[in-house]
Amino acid sequence: MFKVTVVGSGNWGSVAAKLIASNTIRLASFHDEVRMWVFEEKLPSGEKLTDVINKTNENVKYLPGIKLGKNVVADPELENAVKDANMLVFVTPHQFMEGICKRLAGKIRSDTEGISLIKGMEVKKEGPTMISTLITKQLGINCSVLMGANIANEIALEKFSEATVGYNQNKLAAERWVELFNTPYFNVTAVEDVEGVELCGTLKNVVAIAAGFVDGLEMGNNTKAAIMRIGLKEMRAFSKMWFPSVKDNTFFESCGVADLITTCMGGRNRKVADAYARNGGKRPFDELEAEMLQGQKLQGVLTAQEVHEVLSHRGWLHMFPLFSAVHAISTGRLPPSAIVKISDLKPSSNL
Repeated sequence: MFKVTVVGSGNWGSVAAKLIASNTIRLASFHDEVRMWVFEEKLPSGEKLTDVINKTNENVKYLPGIKLGKNVVADPELENAVKDANMLVFVTPHQFMEGICKRLAGKIRSDTEGISLIKGMEVKKEGPTMISTLITKQLGINCSVLMGANIANEIALEKFSEATVGYNQNKLAAERWVELFNTPYFNVTAVEDVEGVELCGTLKNVVAIAAGFVDGLEMGNNTKAAIMRIGLKEMRAFSKMWFPSVKDNTFFESCGVADLITTCMGGRNRKVADAYARNGGKRPFDELEAEMLQGQKLQGVLTAQEVHEVLSHRGWLHMFPLFSAVHAISTGRLPPSAIVKISDLKPSSNL
């Protein structure tokens, strides 16, 4: 029997718990109960968020109006939430993962499988470390990834969408993850390319920031399409430079071009970048994030910073004009209008 814990309880974490819980209750190979670790917060009413979730079966802060399923149990104690689980679903902002892994090291079952729904990476001088790799190294478990064109609120309303599981060698584990997540409205497929799937999910947030600048400056659909195309080329080039095993076909899965399109049309990164451009870059992203996202985190600006560090260290910035421009604009070194001046930078022909 497989027992599932969701490590994280934001907007996407809550939707993931809802999806999973609808399957564990009907599939014989899974325990009905799904634990969800909640970073404890006090609500304006004075009540604790976990108490309210367990009382109302709803994450009133991050997914209001949606019932999670009676078999979802919120738990504010991380170690307690994972102690009996042998399938761990990680879905927190990527900057918190190192600390979470340190707390969990040596405290989970030896037969545990992990899956990361996290967009982002750890950056070291020698290059990017994917979150799935961080989980594998720190916890000693196999870790797959799930990425796709997944705006959480639409999935919560059971509107049809797709996702991609990326795995390394362990096909049996991948098939189990597909079984756990797949529903009539959430179509999941698996590909043997964990780095490709994860990098697509991570890098598209940088392109979405660029798309938001274009929207904020009201430059139109042709410009936005051009930015998305250049962004996809840079995503592919960056992925293959670091991980030559990345497969071209991965970019045509839900985690690739579909996720890029939906994130550049909707999603929080586009929304906040639009506001940044409309304010002429005069209000910092931190301030806009706090005002517009009700506690959710923006991944694109942080990922742009991480990509910049990696490329700068290698002397490769000139090969990635769009990624470089997003970082320069988001840190205030260039105005938002510079997003369409990237052609001046002569991108490398090998893209």
